[in-house]
Amino acid sequence: MKRAQVEFHNFASLGEPDRALNKYTVENQRRGEMIARHLSFIESLTPFLEIGANVGHTSYLLVNHFEVDGFALDISTDALRHGKFLMDHWGLSRAPVRIGGDALNLPFKDASLRFVMTHQTLSQFLDIEAVFREVSRVLMPGGVFFFSEEPIRRLLSLGLYRCPYYDTMKPWERWLYDWGLLGFVAKDVIGAHQEESFGIRQNHRMRLGDWHALVQKYFAAQEYEVNVAERGRADHWVRALGRKIDKYGSDWVPARLLGGTAAWFCRKAGAAPAGTQTFMPAFETFMRCPDCGGNLARDAQETLRCTACAYEAPDEGGVYNLIRSTERRDLYPGDRADLIDFSVSGHEAKFIGPWEQLEGVFGGQYRWLTGQPARAKLTRVKDGPQKLRIRGFTHQSSLEQGAPATVVVKVNGQVLPKFTLDRVGLFVLEADVADAPEYELEIQASPQWHALPDDRWLTVNLSMIRLVDRA
Repeated sequence: MKRAQVEFHNFASLGEPDRALNKYTVENQRRGEMIARHLSFIESLTPFLEIGANVGHTSYLLVNHFEVDGFALDISTDALRHGKFLMDHWGLSRAPVRIGGDALNLPFKDASLRFVMTHQTLSQFLDIEAVFREVSRVLMPGGVFFFSEEPIRRLLSLGLYRCPYYDTMKPWERWLYDWGLLGFVAKDVIGAHQEESFGIRQNHRMRLGDWHALVQKYFAAQEYEVNVAERGRADHWVRALGRKIDKYGSDWVPARLLGGTAAWFCRKAGAAPAGTQTFMPAFETFMRCPDCGGNLARDAQETLRCTACAYEAPDEGGVYNLIRSTERRDLYPGDRADLIDFSVSGHEAKFIGPWEQLEGVFGGQYRWLTGQPARAKLTRVKDGPQKLRIRGFTHQSSLEQGAPATVVVKVNGQVLPKFTLDRVGLFVLEADVADAPEYELEIQASPQWHALPDDRWLTVNLSMIRLVDRA
């Protein structure tokens, strides 16, 4: 699942720049206002850590608007590198320290941080409590953990299927959504279909009382806000009824019935150290080796090195990859014979047949498929059963031709079961492949379409092809 998170964050960070920047602006306004409302409870923000920072936009908000210092951590180092684009676009002068890292093995010393935050992240862990334990470990006494935009499980739902985002819904789904009825039949988190398609397993089991109990277990004081889902008339009526039932007239009962999102500010027991902690320039003094837990030192080349073992993490485009060595080799394989990543230079060496030119930006580079078969070759580098994984995007024009889009793949001459794509947006296709030292691929999609003045006939586009271990 960590591999899926890396791939998803690589694309989602700035795969569609204009859309992503608008989204980051809205999120920063919402999160900044919430932090400002609770500043008297938080007290101090330096040094801070953002877990699951993606491109790091909210960390940039803290260091520039709130004028504090800290770290932006995400399992995707490629996503974090896009922070330079944010600085240029928004005219920012300061940046957080950017760390590739794992929320279940934070590369920070015990009791080293004053403030830890995460947004839309905890629900991607099957064991949410494990993240709470790590956060509690790295927080100083009196430090604050802020998590927000985490889903509250909805009671009034049949939970029939995982529903996509609004812009990729089918007409009947949009009608139900607009009337506030979709939540009664679909699983409660609208849009989780996209993450699920990448292999990210969502954890939406937490009811409002479950969040409250988990916070009480690890923290001594709390302040929280609840945002109740209200998408149309049906949700509006149920919310109004729930408020009448609630003995305080609050949104606690409506949140249990309709779901929504939770935001919590949680204070660790103990007295906070007086004053602001020294942060720059020796940020490494707050950190520890992800392999052995030893101290880290920074040399003249800006490489972080463990003083107790051989672990090292160079500065790679402003990001330090501090993921445990065994996982780092798997998640960041570099130029491997069993992988074609269209965002990495040199991937053309694995092409055999015709491909369209490279398009897109940053983590969202891709190549269109025409009606002609595109061919490529992968060479296995790992033992054990393998499966083929293809990542791409279905354009709206593909679905306006009177039939769903289809992708047919041949592997060493053997035709895999046909893939049918009936929604606009990202897709991930997977199929088991027979054991072989090499895999010659032939990929063909339909139907064809073109959009003037572009005279090319196009189908879907692809951004990654690789072999992965068969689960």
